[in-house]
Amino acid sequence: MMPIDKPDLAHVIDLDSVTFRWSADAKPTLKIDKLSINQAEHTFIKGPSGCGKSTLLSLLTGINAAESGKVEVLGSDLTLLSSRQRDRFRADHVGYIFQQFNLLPYLSVIENVVLPCQFSAHRKSNVQGKLEDKARQLLERLHLAPELLNKPVIELSIGQQQRVAAARALIGAPKLIIADEPTSALDFDNRTAFIELLMEQATEASSTLVFVSHDPTLEPLFKRSIQLQEINTAGA
Repeated sequence: MMPIDKPDLAHVIDLDSVTFRWSADAKPTLKIDKLSINQAEHTFIKGPSGCGKSTLLSLLTGINAAESGKVEVLGSDLTLLSSRQRDRFRADHVGYIFQQFNLLPYLSVIENVVLPCQFSAHRKSNVQGKLEDKARQLLERLHLAPELLNKPVIELSIGQQQRVAAARALIGAPKLIIADEPTSALDFDNRTAFIELLMEQATEASSTLVFVSHDPTLEPLFKRSIQLQEINTAGA
């Protein structure tokens, strides 16, 4: 396998002849012949609910393993790793913004943001200076008011929690940022502003951004878009 930090790694994601099904007697949920996403690319993956978007993300992050084929992320074929190795890979190299954010409600904003670096020495090593200072810097750039930083995250609005989830994904400069329908609870203007901020921060960290949504109005914000139904032949 190529080393993860190899600077000239052209493709951050390479899928080849990938099949996934939830159980042995079920029909495949995903059948993807080829999918490649380049380093530092911002890609929009679209498709209606139920077409396999979240399932695809579960393979890219190693939460689930493909039944067959190659799922190569950052030079590592995740299908060759154990469940524990995939968990470590995800902690070290993937920033994940979940649809429901998955913040710990009674921890403060700052405590939520620094969590990934407490679970990953690799991501912590990418932070210069104190973790809390970097968290504050990210939150400031994501336009979260300073007076909120020590509040329990449960006291924040949905839009404010969204910014906390983004900062948590970005801290430690992971090479891959995955966003799974993170704007579904926001109105259009706030969705647009959030995506622009997310792209700005991903660009600054030279991270690849994969943004998944069923909302086609967001597509013009991205240079590349992929219709999942066009590459997923499971239902064909």
